Amino acid sequence: MSAQATTYNYRVVRMFAIMSVVWGIVGMLVGVFIASQLAFPELNFGVPWLSFGRLRPLHTNAVIFAFGGCALMATSFHVVQRTSNVRLFGGRLADFVFWGYQLVIVLAAITLPMGFTQGKEYAELEWPIDLLLTVVWVAYAVVFFGTLAIRKVSHIYVANWFFGGFILTVALLHLVNSAAIPAGMWKSYSAYAGAADAMVQWWYGHNAVGFFLTAGFLGMMYYYVPKQAGRPVYSYRLSVVHFWALIFTYMWAGPHHLHYTALPDWTQSLGMVFSLILLAPSWGGMINGMMTLSGAWDKLRDDPILKFLVVSLSFYGMSTFEGPMMAIKTVNALSHYTDWTVGHVHSGALGWVGFISIGSLYYLIPRTFNRETMYSTRLINLHFWIATIGVVLYITSMWISGVMQGMMWRAINPDGTLVYTHIQSIAASKPLYIIRVLGGVMYLGGMIIMAYNVVRTIMAGKAVDAPIPELSYDAHH
Repeated sequence: MSAQATTYNYRVVRMFAIMSVVWGIVGMLVGVFIASQLAFPELNFGVPWLSFGRLRPLHTNAVIFAFGGCALMATSFHVVQRTSNVRLFGGRLADFVFWGYQLVIVLAAITLPMGFTQGKEYAELEWPIDLLLTVVWVAYAVVFFGTLAIRKVSHIYVANWFFGGFILTVALLHLVNSAAIPAGMWKSYSAYAGAADAMVQWWYGHNAVGFFLTAGFLGMMYYYVPKQAGRPVYSYRLSVVHFWALIFTYMWAGPHHLHYTALPDWTQSLGMVFSLILLAPSWGGMINGMMTLSGAWDKLRDDPILKFLVVSLSFYGMSTFEGPMMAIKTVNALSHYTDWTVGHVHSGALGWVGFISIGSLYYLIPRTFNRETMYSTRLINLHFWIATIGVVLYITSMWISGVMQGMMWRAINPDGTLVYTHIQSIAASKPLYIIRVLGGVMYLGGMIIMAYNVVRTIMAGKAVDAPIPELSYDAHH
């Protein structure tokens, strides 16, 4: 017990980190398969559970909640221990969080292809799995906030603010949006109806992006970028302003998903205005991350982990500029329901979330196996270039396809009839769908290289828990 009390709990961090890589490959493999189906529909094989409609929610859930979620749990458990100078709170409760969360993921992987779904974006899972997820999430919150409560350092480092904000908000979103009336084991009806249901869903949906896919990963950024660069955060005050401005503004941006629908007009406009305001805190955070490299830019030449972290910030800046622009009603009239939206989502998911996670895991994994670095730096470099080219191919093909679709759909003859049939716009997108598949294959290939590198690192290392240092240093770093 005394030995445990003097070391960090790296075991649960290691487990989540490894599963993040595993689920990343699974989720992206499904993504490449369904992208191929859009270019070559015969790949459905006439099998219901291999159809695009069944596998697409499996892909989004696997990438966001399995890959992203495991990365968030690995890093939040790592960061909260290191910055609080104590072992994780709750003993074996952290193990329960790990195994419970893996069970949720496996149940999702079984039920979604079978067609059991609530039909809500990012909230497809049926009520029994939702209940299990709620229990696991509460345990996660207890471990995280319990660790903060027993911290030996008076200051709560800003990364923990972002992790804490993400944990609390996602809990609230999940509880409200998943309110449903069961009608059997795998069937339920939403507690809301009509436009109110849509409003609650996109309040949830956009804040899943805002808190799960933004705030949580900003927690990673504020710890691992300074660590890898060997520099303090450029402006600590700006990081705190970034936190409060972001979490206040994000909450109200959801209605921009419902422009030109039955949602009241004023609600749509409010969502648009808050989306535009959101640009300021987002870019404040990006600039803070970039400026942290002041005086350390030369490290980018030979540090591929830093390349991942810095390029992720570029994608964060780009996606958080593009999002508010697409929320403007006149732009939305062109972009809505087109592949432009798909391109936007993936510049955020692959470029920002993927790259910040990969960079953080490359920093984290060797250190939890008693090594200073990964097995091969050259493989990290290879991974970086393959993944970067893959993302660029993916998002540019979707932007071109999306703008083209929007233009074709609104082209009208002098007599008021449509110039193009819908099938013509689909045929025109096909070459771009093939390019998207190529980009996805490259990104997936990068993840497989990463998995090999991780396995070799683990084989060469030894699973150990780092000792908790005596508090004689500046706990800020």
